[in-house]
Amino acid sequence: MDLKGILSLVFLVVFFGIMIGVGIYCRRHATDVNGFVLGGRSVGPWLTAFAYGTSYFSAVIFIGYAGQFGWKYGIASTWIGIGNALIGSLLAWVILGRRTRIMTQHLDSATMPDFFGKRFKSGGLKIGASVITFIFLIPYTASLYNGLSRLFSMAFGIDYTWCIVIMSVLTGIYVIAGGYMATAINDFIQGLIMIVGIVAVIAAVLMSKGGFMEALNGLAMVKDPQVTTPGAFNSFFGPDPFNLLGVVILTSLGTWGLPQMVQKFYAIKSEKHIRKGTVISTAFAFIVAGGCYFLGGFGRLFTPETAPDGSIVFDSIIPNMLSNLSPILIAIVVILVLSASMSTLSSLVIASSSTLTIDFLKGNFIKKMSQKKEVLIIRIFIVVFIAIAAFIAIYQVKSADESVKFIAQLMGVSWGALAGAFLAPFLYGLYWKKTTKTSCWVSFIFGAGIMLLNLFFRDMFPVILQSPINCGAFAMLAGLIIVPVVSLISPKPEKKLVDDAFACYEKQVPVKQKNSLD
Repeated sequence: MDLKGILSLVFLVVFFGIMIGVGIYCRRHATDVNGFVLGGRSVGPWLTAFAYGTSYFSAVIFIGYAGQFGWKYGIASTWIGIGNALIGSLLAWVILGRRTRIMTQHLDSATMPDFFGKRFKSGGLKIGASVITFIFLIPYTASLYNGLSRLFSMAFGIDYTWCIVIMSVLTGIYVIAGGYMATAINDFIQGLIMIVGIVAVIAAVLMSKGGFMEALNGLAMVKDPQVTTPGAFNSFFGPDPFNLLGVVILTSLGTWGLPQMVQKFYAIKSEKHIRKGTVISTAFAFIVAGGCYFLGGFGRLFTPETAPDGSIVFDSIIPNMLSNLSPILIAIVVILVLSASMSTLSSLVIASSSTLTIDFLKGNFIKKMSQKKEVLIIRIFIVVFIAIAAFIAIYQVKSADESVKFIAQLMGVSWGALAGAFLAPFLYGLYWKKTTKTSCWVSFIFGAGIMLLNLFFRDMFPVILQSPINCGAFAMLAGLIIVPVVSLISPKPEKKLVDDAFACYEKQVPVKQKNSLD
């Protein structure tokens, strides 16, 4: 093993030791469902903001999206990171944060499907939402592993399967031991690593091309037979502004409907923590997401790998950019991407396993379930979920079918289905008393259904919607229209049910609670 491999291994041992130590330390917070899934609803602003940010940005962003969209749009891909910060972080916290915290506590719901079930008094909605959540979180989780394959091969020269097994086991240990609180603390540590890592990597990569201005000049000279505009790859909006907008919408607005993201608002402690968390989360997104896409925008200055059919292997672009860095920077990058992946993986497995237990099994198949038994079943499903995702990831990377290998496509299907199904009914459910159960069902079926059709019958879609990215963005925007339209023409919800749900906003604290938690 060469120097970069030795340094990476040392960093990994220390990193894994800290992660497992935090999990063991947090065992006392994970004795009941509220503690295991939500950290007792007493998580501070720094931990919540970093948990939100690290769940948002994973190896999918750093390796997959940054590589693919940086290649397609050049330096203009930085707009994706800016959109993630302003729409996916700032507006999400401002519009969803307080109301989500208030109503979910009032309804005593611990998951998004549980919210739908109690807000609309529908066991069917809860089960439907839990099935969609579990099914579509699996391919998203599998895509996390994919981002590590080439990076670990570059650093250690070891088989990808071992990367998956090691990451799965170690993430499982600290999540099973410490639950949400262990995840939040580890997310904070991992978030700090991501910030330091991305700044160091950007500086090193640009210096390797003579500095920022020299690299920009290099992009201006890039020629692509499919792009007729001179200097398109260092321009303000890039060669394809319309499709770039689709990526911004999917990756930014999509967080509003993702169960593992929204669930962070359930756990925050107080009003002042929401205000602080908003600022911290937005700044984190600017640095990490903006940095990743900015870095990816220079991908055309490096030589990527090509598939047998001559197409670009997008997932190889970022690893190739990093392959000639110093051993210490390679080690930092390995920890950076591992941090990004493990933080998102831990968030996904808690969201999926708690949903399956609380929303699907409890009350439907297991009538009586003690707190201790509930936590035990959640922990069992964490193992099952990780194992299924790991198997899919191994199949994906070893498959001869190149169409299943691009991280961005796998993530696009998952994000589109989840956010397309949930974003509109969740948002309107928090704000609009006239939202109906029927409109939720229509949004669920439309969002998940159109993405499944896109996955299996992509060639039959209009050209603009054949991309799962554009199709997912369309599903989200369509849901914002479908829910109010269907609500106006479907039977009105029961007045007492609605009034009871919205009464929490009128509770008197120093001011109405819809304006302040304290």
